[in-house]
Amino acid sequence: MTERNAGADEHVHATESGINVERVYGGPLGDDVVERLGEPGGFPFTRGIHPTMYRQRPWTMRQYAGFATAEETNARFRYLLAAGAPGLSTAFDLPTQLGLDSDDPLAAGEVGRVGVAIDSIDDMKRLFDGIPLDEVSTSMTINAPASVLLLLYQLVAEEGGADPKELRGTIQNDVLKEYVARGNYIYPPVPSMRLTTDTFAYCDAELPRWNTISISGYHIREAGSTAVQEVAFTLANGIAYVEAALAAGLEVDRFGPRLSFFFNAHNNLMEEVAKFRAARRLWAHIMRDRFGATAERAMTLRFHAQTGGSTLTAQQPHNNIVRVAVQVLAAALGGAQSIHSNGFDEALALPTEESAKLALRTQQVIAAESGIRDTVDPLGGSFYLESLTDEIEARARGLIEDIDRRGGAVECIELMREAIADAAFRHHQEVTAGERTVVGVNALREDDEQPVPLHRIDPSIETNQVERLRRLREARDAAEVEARLADVRAAARGTQNLLPPMREALRARATVGEVCGVLREEFGEYDRMRGDV
Repeated sequence: MTERNAGADEHVHATESGINVERVYGGPLGDDVVERLGEPGGFPFTRGIHPTMYRQRPWTMRQYAGFATAEETNARFRYLLAAGAPGLSTAFDLPTQLGLDSDDPLAAGEVGRVGVAIDSIDDMKRLFDGIPLDEVSTSMTINAPASVLLLLYQLVAEEGGADPKELRGTIQNDVLKEYVARGNYIYPPVPSMRLTTDTFAYCDAELPRWNTISISGYHIREAGSTAVQEVAFTLANGIAYVEAALAAGLEVDRFGPRLSFFFNAHNNLMEEVAKFRAARRLWAHIMRDRFGATAERAMTLRFHAQTGGSTLTAQQPHNNIVRVAVQVLAAALGGAQSIHSNGFDEALALPTEESAKLALRTQQVIAAESGIRDTVDPLGGSFYLESLTDEIEARARGLIEDIDRRGGAVECIELMREAIADAAFRHHQEVTAGERTVVGVNALREDDEQPVPLHRIDPSIETNQVERLRRLREARDAAEVEARLADVRAAARGTQNLLPPMREALRARATVGEVCGVLREEFGEYDRMRGDV
């Protein structure tokens, strides 16, 4: 971004986080540069979490998909797998994300719109029909009801003959960022944190290869934060989860390796690469120095990156192809373990098959043809990059320390929300004033744009999904369902792990809404205006 004129032939430049950028960088990187950077695969993991990173194989190309019915999403999954995507990532519709069944009055008009509708184990079976769940890695973007959807996945895998101990994947399960940035919460923070730590403990015993949480900065950035805020607020939430797990009696070296992170990739290439490196280094020190982790895997920040949805423009949408390529490059140069690339049409609708495949091909071209996989941390040692990495780390650490002084992430939900809103407003002002250029929006506009073909959702899917749900309730053993839901209620009132009784209720064909409904009655619902905790 170019700010005010600072001389006849010189302008002041700054990154999106407001870090001033010098005309040229040079000179010594500091006597402690080797210690600060470390070696790839070694503490503090600035240069990557594996010694060889992508030299042996590229990052996982995990394309996000989900819409309408389970059958339609299953077809998109198969299409992406056939196109070479090695991992799946599942988008759920808003009712599912909020623990509501498709026939709930609050679900009207939203069933299958922004993701797939999942009401029961039968829907989950249709979603993964014909896909060997012990051979693919599956991510599920679900938070407040994350444990419920994970249990459905486990039940379907077991019925298909898979060993739960071999299942690989991730649930997002990060409800704190819902309070801070996204809004798809159900219960107050305290019982939500109990569900999170119960999931940690359950997976340690039942699903040891499963990543139990994806601590998400993605939505914090989508809500308008700066890159520095994205790092700071995400790691502050991570600290809160670690503290909750330790308070529940879990061992940091056991649950630490199953923590993962989810970051955004935006357009400022160098700032984004520096952001990922700074986040890795900060987290390594937090886990070792603050929480006493001794296992290296418990100190490593493993992360998935998705290209920035909020950077996509409805104007001249084909320009988004270039934006996505830059963002994939930033994530790969920054050492992501997996990447999702958005379709160019996603500012207008869910991606078509053509745009989804082009987004995947963007990753595949960069992985196969750019040469960035040939060496680890190819930008490492750049005077500019190392300066940015240090500055982002220092600024993010300062924000984390401020959150600590104020009682931690749970106590600072409103503070973080207000800071993000302020940053979003500043960005809007800069674009409106022309201080920040967005090609096709406030510069190089075209008045004769031609529309692009868009993906459309059949409105009849809601009626059909509700009818399926009615038939399920008629066919199941109602008394068995009620008995198993009573077990969930008893667990919620006590201190036992909630997931085993929830699993048995779902096995008996209880619905997502019914299980979440019991917890709603016992835990209450979060009211932002009251700030229930």
